[in-house]
Amino acid sequence: MKNLNLVSFAILFVFSLSISYGQDKKEQKPSLSSTLGGFKFRSIGPAFMSGRIADIAIDPKNENTWYVAVGSGGVWKTNNAGT
Repeated sequence: MKNLNLVSFAILFVFSLSISYGQDKKEQKPSLSSTLGGFKFRSIGPAFMSGRIADIAIDPKNENTWYVAVGSGGVWKTNNAGT
């Protein structure tokens, strides 16, 4: 019974020390601005708006003739189905 009391006391003592020691240290999380401060906004899309496809039309008489409209307002034509 003495050993059980001694072991219980030792466990409680160690546990109380770990709790009090853990409360003394305040762990501060880094702020979002300091974490992301090195990044700068940049464009990751196409260099010009012409890279965006607006519409595709296929000639009903010839499946190999395509008309492709791009975002900048241009129209491209292919006679070999885009190959």
